Order: sequence, then structure tokens, then C-alpha cells
Amino acid sequence: MSSALWRPDGPNTVIEGENLPVLQQLPDEAFQMIYIDPPFNTGRIQRRQSISTVRSAEGDRVGFKGRTYQTLKGTLTAYDDAFADYWEFLSPRLEQAWRLLAETGTLYLHLDYREVHYAKVLLDALFGRECFLNEIIWAYDYGARTKRKWPTKHDTILVYVKDPKRYWFNSAEVDREPYMAPGLVTAEKVARGKLPTDVWWHTIVSPNGREKTGYPTQKPLGIIRRMVAASSRPGDWVLDFFAGSGTLGAAAAELGRRYLLIDQNLEAITTMRRRLTSEHDAATSPQFLTAERD
Repeated sequence: MSSALWRPDGPNTVIEGENLPVLQQLPDEAFQMIYIDPPFNTGRIQRRQSISTVRSAEGDRVGFKGRTYQTLKGTLTAYDDAFADYWEFLSPRLEQAWRLLAETGTLYLHLDYREVHYAKVLLDALFGRECFLNEIIWAYDYGARTKRKWPTKHDTILVYVKDPKRYWFNSAEVDREPYMAPGLVTAEKVARGKLPTDVWWHTIVSPNGREKTGYPTQKPLGIIRRMVAASSRPGDWVLDFFAGSGTLGAAAAELGRRYLLIDQNLEAITTMRRRLTSEHDAATSPQFLTAERD
């Protein structure tokens, strides 16, 4: 694949292809914001000896960006795993995300309870613990319930910045929420609403709603739009390399950002073509390209 497949001076773009080789040919620091919603690892049970690392000046291993780490051996664990080694799959893609972020940029990594604790350790090593900004809890109340445990009704979004002294965050652009106790604040505050915290209450995409595309892992436009509004500016490039139904592209188009979306699933490409192509606004409609296969 030629690096000319995507250019910072080009139009919004959707690329069909395996994401890692595409990412490896993109230019450094090209994106202000990256949002990814990778597979959640819900397949077969595997058992393995887990090994994690922590950053340490006296570490026994040299890792990403020349940093040294101390090895921490975990206990033998059993957990859901759809890949032979999930973290061998995801880790090089997160390294590319760090490289591709602008100095003022922000990464949003969307996972559920199965893998988020592993991801936190990995991202602390890749970015540095000082670059951890937030753990966002997206809470929803929809779907089946179990009586054998507390029903699981949330996902976790880890937020890391490239440079903790220079990152862009504009709370004034974020949609506001109703006060839960409006009688305790002034009428002016009630009318304006309050800024969201790190717990976001937002329904899932309704199976019967207008937003529904039919793609099985579609995420609500409202939660992605909030991230784009806070962590990028009009005209900035944003990236999603597990693009799925293309929600990041839809949010970016609404807010005047430019986007690059990557996915190798033909169903995802078909969904994005239907969702993002506008007969009335050629300026926001993306070009669809196919990466060369080995």
C-alpha cells in the first residue's frame, strides 16, 4: 500500500483493509484525537500466566520509546479470549496510536470489564502514567438482566493524552446534562445544565430508533460526539481504526472535523457507505479506498 492512500490535505476517508499495515504507513502526529472500540474478547476460555510491567528507572526490561520497566508476574488467570493472544494483537496497534497522535492529542480506548484492567497497565507503560487523564464510565440501562450477580450495565473508556502539559480539552464545547436535583440550584443553572462528570448516563442505540444502522456493535452518536467536541477543534483530523458502523465519522462530520476510518469487515464498509455518504453534502462525504493485501 502506498502512503499516498491517505493524505492530511485530502478528503474524509474510509479505508477497507487490515488496520496495522495501514497505520504503519501513516505520518507521525497526524491526528488530534483517536477513538477505538476494539473487539471485547468474549470468545473461548484460555488459561495463561499473565505478565505485566511497570515503568521503573531500575527496570529489568527496555520497552517502547527506550523506557525501562520492571517485570511483574501475575497469577495464573482464566479469562475470555477470542484471540490466541489478545494483547499481542492489540499492543502494536496501541503503539501506533501513540505515534500517530499530535502533541496536543488524546486517545479514547473503549473496552468492557473483561480487558480494561489489562489495558490500563499496558497504556501506563506505553504513554506513561502521567498521561492518564480519565476513566470514563458509560452507564446504560437496557437489555437482559441476570439474577445471579449484579447485572453488567456499563463500559469503560480509558483516556490518555500525548503530552499532559499541552493536550487540548475544551469543556465549553461539550453538551451539558440536566441537574439531578434542579431544585437545589438557580433557575439560570437549570436552564444551562451541568457539565458531565466521568460517569456518562446514555442509553444504547435503540433497536427501533432512527440512529440504528443494523451493525451489531454500533455505539451511540451522543457519547462519541462528546469526545470529539472536547478533544478536537474544527478542521482537526480524527481517527478510528476499528471503525465498525462509522459513528466517529458521523460525529466528526456534524462537528466540522475531518476523519479517517479503517475496517477490514465488508459489513462495516457497507454500513459506513450507506451512513456517511450524503447526496446533499459532497464536502463531508468520504472517499472509499481499499488497502493492498499481502
